[in-house]
This record gives sequence, structure tokens and C-alpha cells, in this order.
Amino acid sequence: MVFQSPILRAAQYPSYKSPYGPKYHYQPNVAGWTSKQLTRLGMTSGAFGGVALFAVIFFASGIPKVQRDILQKIPFIGNYYIKEIPASDNPF
Repeated sequence: MVFQSPILRAAQYPSYKSPYGPKYHYQPNVAGWTSKQLTRLGMTSGAFGGVALFAVIFFASGIPKVQRDILQKIPFIGNYYIKEIPASDNPF
């Protein structure tokens, strides 16, 4: 008597799956990174980038070119960085 190979026999009889066992499902990923991990990484790096940008602007706020090109164009606080020299103090 000739039997089928185990691979072909397995297709005919599905394996038992307990209703109380773990529910496995496919989790999409790219090189091991899931969308949840990428979202969390993006939020964290965005927060650190925002703090770093604030620190750079804070430390460079004394430079006149930074005041003219960046800080004077911010609404509500731009007028604080406008330095008008009276005509009596102008040497020219």
C-alpha cells in the first residue's frame, strides 16, 4: 500500500487551532520597523528638534543678522527686536 507524502496529507487535514490559544496575525513592517514604532520615533525626534531649534535661536538672538532676518518677522514679538537709532546718535 502506497501512502501520500506528509506534505500532501497535511493539506487535507487542517491542524487543530484552540479557541483559547494566542491569536497570531501578520504585522506589517519594513526592515523590522512597524508603523507604531516609526510614529513614536517621529514624534520624539520632532520634539527634540523643536527644543534644539528654540535653543539655537535663543543663543543667537543677540546677533543683528538673526534679529533682522528671523526674529523681526515673528508676529507679536518682532517689534521687540526693532532697534531704531535716533538721528542725533547717528554718526553719519
